Amino acid sequence: MWYAIVAEDTPDSLEKRLSNRPAHIARLNALQDTGCLLLAGPFPAIDSTDPGPAGFTGSLIVAEFPSLEAAKVWANNDPFVTAGVYQHVTVKPFRKTLP
Repeated sequence: MWYAIVAEDTPDSLEKRLSNRPAHIARLNALQDTGCLLLAGPFPAIDSTDPGPAGFTGSLIVAEFPSLEAAKVWANNDPFVTAGVYQHVTVKPFRKTLP
């Protein structure tokens, strides 16, 4: 089943986000390599694809896992969680309808 992982950044997390991004992206690439990643990306803090120093307010990942518990374990072991980039992570079942 698909699961939506919605994460909210801690205030002023841009520096931590940038320094931990390679490890975060490596985990997403591993999901993509197994065909389990539908989409992933950050929420810019301003209306721009490159928010510069304004940074980001969180992220959205939609990926396939064998269970809700497996999705939660994966999400809670993300480098952005362990480094303190994310202050809150929500994992919910997701049903892809379109396209």
